[in-house]
Amino acid sequence: MALGAPALLLLLLLLLPLRAAGCPGACRCYSATVECGALRLRVVPLGIPPGTQTLFLQDNNIARLEPGALAPLAALHRLYLHNNSLRALEAGAFRAQPRLLELALTSNRLRSLRSGAFAGLAQLRVLYLAGNQLARLLDFTFLHLPRLQELHLQENSIELLEDQALAGLSSLALLDLSRNQLGTISREALQPLASLQVLRLTENPWRCDCALHWLGAWIKEGGQRLLTSRDRKIMCAEPPRLALQSLLDVSHSSLICIPPSVHVQPLELTANLGEDLRVACQASGYPQPLVTWRKVPQPREGRPRAQAQLEGGALGLGGHSASDTGSGMLFLSNITLAHAGKYECEASNAGGAARVPFRLLVNASLQQPQQPAQPPPPAARPAGREPRPEVGSMAFRALGLATQTAIAAAIALLALTALLLVAMICRRRRRRKKARGPPGEGALFVNDYSDGPCTFAQLEELRDERGHEMFVINRSKPLFAEGPAEAPADCGPAEGAGPGLGLRVPPPVAYEIHC
Repeated sequence: MALGAPALLLLLLLLLPLRAAGCPGACRCYSATVECGALRLRVVPLGIPPGTQTLFLQDNNIARLEPGALAPLAALHRLYLHNNSLRALEAGAFRAQPRLLELALTSNRLRSLRSGAFAGLAQLRVLYLAGNQLARLLDFTFLHLPRLQELHLQENSIELLEDQALAGLSSLALLDLSRNQLGTISREALQPLASLQVLRLTENPWRCDCALHWLGAWIKEGGQRLLTSRDRKIMCAEPPRLALQSLLDVSHSSLICIPPSVHVQPLELTANLGEDLRVACQASGYPQPLVTWRKVPQPREGRPRAQAQLEGGALGLGGHSASDTGSGMLFLSNITLAHAGKYECEASNAGGAARVPFRLLVNASLQQPQQPAQPPPPAARPAGREPRPEVGSMAFRALGLATQTAIAAAIALLALTALLLVAMICRRRRRRKKARGPPGEGALFVNDYSDGPCTFAQLEELRDERGHEMFVINRSKPLFAEGPAEAPADCGPAEGAGPGLGLRVPPPVAYEIHC
């Protein structure tokens, strides 16, 4: 049947690329298809016709889907964003595409998938996420994809697949987890996949221990119908004695686990207000245990456990939680009274779990107001000088280490200065005595009433009003004849004095030396 000229013209217009004003520059538009691949685009171009059903944006430099960039494209059925630079997907990034059937995000730079990233895609059938940098698939990541049939996750770095990561995928027929970093996978992770027909698990560093008992038994009992002959070769990477052996060839008795043991030292610690604290929890076992710190609530609180963050895997306490393998560090900064209490370090692996308690006491003495010290009598300290804290007192302990050291050094310097001053005075007195020569006229007094050698300072203090000097006479050399002695009027008898020893000078000028 020959077509008329008007009909032929209309057909040619439909077959030619649309260069209408509704097509973005440099893109090619055909009916309901827009092709903008390999144009070095950094963002989704503006001006894409609202009725577009297939959009090609592959091989560009798009690093982020701007909010609302896809909002006008509610009729999209297929979106191809592979070979771009996407680093993250915002929650609800595709909420405006309820009719989307196929989404290709292969070979981007995605490191994680946020909860809600695929919200609104209730009709999605195929999702390509291969060739990214995904390391962990967290619980409920794909919860909003009830009709998804194919999920391609190969060639990532996935090392952890949480038990509920695939929850909601009841229609999934194909799951590709090959060429990742999976060491183990739980039976619970695959339980939601009621419609699964193809499972690919090859080229992962499988750890053949007790946690994979179920997988070997499942494959032998009927799971092999989901695996091709190649996929059944699940090769062990560790332990070393089982390396390069197929899981199906390893006996169940060889798939062993060592339950964890935990060590915390010390088990109780007292910290001061405002300090930082780190407590290490060491765990051993096979496979390497997962270590978690928790703060145990008081019974009266009735609240769930607040978990502590770790360091090195370790961060700090603050109502958050984190985990690490092998060892965990409880890190508390700027300690307050709220940090006091009982903590618990838990280590768990496929072989079991172990816990060790730790108690933190907080010294609240620095928080209590200090009682003002009673000032000593005025004669006890020089005017205008504050009393120094005594070493060992609470006020002294409250000072910093540098301040305590400075006070101790000052006290030592003062004591040294006093000793030097006494030594200088004694030396000066000794020189004056040598220069004085033999005694001249004056009142001489000899007395056996003495408690020991007299110092020059004591002799100086015993001068009389007229300046008479007093000297200690050498007792071994008698100078006076024996006779009745007249004791001074203001003194009693000299203790230990001989009966015949005395002075032949008038009593008013006699002096007694007490040393």
